[in-house]
Amino acid sequence: MEALGGYPAKSSSPRAKRLTVLLSMTVGVGCLFLLQTQLVKHRKPKDFYSFDVRDAKGKTCSLEKYRGKVSLVVNVASYCDKTEANYQFLQELHRELGTSHFNVLAFPCGQFGDTEPGTSRDIEHYAKSSYGVTFPFFSKIRLLGTEADPAFKFLSDSVQKTVKWNFWKFLVNAEGKVVRFWKNTEPLESVREDARAMVREIILKRRAEL
Repeated sequence: MEALGGYPAKSSSPRAKRLTVLLSMTVGVGCLFLLQTQLVKHRKPKDFYSFDVRDAKGKTCSLEKYRGKVSLVVNVASYCDKTEANYQFLQELHRELGTSHFNVLAFPCGQFGDTEPGTSRDIEHYAKSSYGVTFPFFSKIRLLGTEADPAFKFLSDSVQKTVKWNFWKFLVNAEGKVVRFWKNTEPLESVREDARAMVREIILKRRAEL
């Protein structure tokens, strides 16, 4: 092929070829880095406290604030035959063990009959005004199906059980791992005993570190 003016066109020099190869490699490495970054970003959280959830007002909040404490995580409902007994028990336990080492974390769900029809704020207000609860309430979630809340799904996956009704309880240790769960048909005193024991372990460990 001839360039304009009748002179032969110059072929690419070895240096130009090396630069082209180097540029291609740089772009390739950059793409791999971006891909790896995205994979790390979307990697599944390692424990319950690694999740972000929404509070009753719809504001995103991190569960990291509860790390280092024991949590009893419960799917609650306002109009269930077990509502009164459970809210009374959960509030007693929350007050007894104290928020320095322990919290009840309530997640309303409306997938079990018509037991939780209201909005998140309505649910929280009803529980506080009717039963005097002071433990944290979070946004109304789904537990079943493809839209299941990721944080609660982590709990049910950890025990390899599907939540079948209201007031299932998951005991989460200071590191965010599920150590035990109870269906709503099991004795509440069993929950109290295990929660007390785990809080006692935290207190003794902290004393030993002083």
